[in-house]
Amino acid sequence: MSVGNSPSEDRPSVGHALAQARIAAGLSIDEVSISTRVRVPIVQSIEQDDFSRCGGDVYARGHIRTLARAVGVDPEPLVEQYVAEHIGEEAPAPVAPLYEAQKIRSEPRRANWTAAMVAAIVAVVGFVGFTVFTGGSGGDKTAANSPSPSATTSAPAVTQSPQSNGADPKTDPTDSAIAAAPPGKVTVKISAESGTSWVQASDGNGKQLFQKSLKKGESQTFTDDKKIKLVVGNAGAVKLFVNGKDLGAAGADGQVVRLTYTPGDPTQG
Repeated sequence: MSVGNSPSEDRPSVGHALAQARIAAGLSIDEVSISTRVRVPIVQSIEQDDFSRCGGDVYARGHIRTLARAVGVDPEPLVEQYVAEHIGEEAPAPVAPLYEAQKIRSEPRRANWTAAMVAAIVAVVGFVGFTVFTGGSGGDKTAANSPSPSATTSAPAVTQSPQSNGADPKTDPTDSAIAAAPPGKVTVKISAESGTSWVQASDGNGKQLFQKSLKKGESQTFTDDKKIKLVVGNAGAVKLFVNGKDLGAAGADGQVVRLTYTPGDPTQG
């Protein structure tokens, strides 16, 4: 596969758009490669509009979607642009010769006697079974139609606490849950209030808890005994709640910030 067509004047190429979004999110090529599991040489080639390393159009579209989500942009317009610039150039599939189609159409259809015989046997067996089932005494019918005592009592009634509302208490990201965080722990809620932002979170042992783009209206809550470390790609788009306290925006629009919070923090650690 050769390098793609030059981009039109009114929009950047697919690779250039992905590179710009990655830089705006404050991510290196290595960080994108780790988060997406797409090898560094392939990421570099795609950003240069060279899709020959992808292994075909299907894989190229998959890589474009994966990289776009990692840097916080909508993948579908980029995939459509790739299809228009690359797949549209492929030669159409060869059409079968006309004489072959005529030969196929001229062959008469043969009756499928085997299928007809199987259908007839199934119909006879079904009729006999229905007759045996419905031919019993009236007492048997009544017993069959009456509900079983065990069936009516086997399922115990399920009651819900009015405070739970059917939600899993471990995943409740509300402000009240943050305010009720137990002493000795740090709880951080990050909420995308005004736009999309790439977020990475890890605990006090360095274990990665989250790495993804938060879209507007989405939020995540993290709790640990020691600390929560954050990397935020578009700090002005998100709002922070630490140990039940509203700290406001994480930073300015487009700013990449790195933050650390501990159990006693209402402010940055």
